[in-house]
Amino acid sequence: MSGGRLVLACGVAIAALAGCGSDSTQDQARSTVCDARDDIAKRVDSLKALTPATVTVDGVSTSLGAIGNDLSDIKNAQGDLSSDRQQQVSSATDTFTAEVKSIAGDLGRSVSVSTGKAELTAALDRLAASYRQTFAKIDCG
Repeated sequence: MSGGRLVLACGVAIAALAGCGSDSTQDQARSTVCDARDDIAKRVDSLKALTPATVTVDGVSTSLGAIGNDLSDIKNAQGDLSSDRQQQVSSATDTFTAEVKSIAGDLGRSVSVSTGKAELTAALDRLAASYRQTFAKIDCG
């Protein structure tokens, strides 16, 4: 192989490897987002199944904390996504985060036990609706 062909072959190989690394980074970010989205879905379903008789502030706080960790993972990964997916994930994250913060704020208010539990289950219904409008629409298939 002549020197020019060898340089050209090496250049093509390096370009191909660089492209693979970029795809791999996007694939890893997509996997992180989808894993976190799936965990959020499980936690939302678990919270949604609570009734005024079974709901506890500690249980809800723990689940909301875990959802917060998932949202953090998503925010950290979204910069490595393709621009279209990045915009979709960013919008979903912002909207859903606002709902989680609202519900966490509801937990901090002082209300009677019976009224508080009913309000909390209503807030969890809002959380489930917010999930359906945001993260459930992200394609992870």
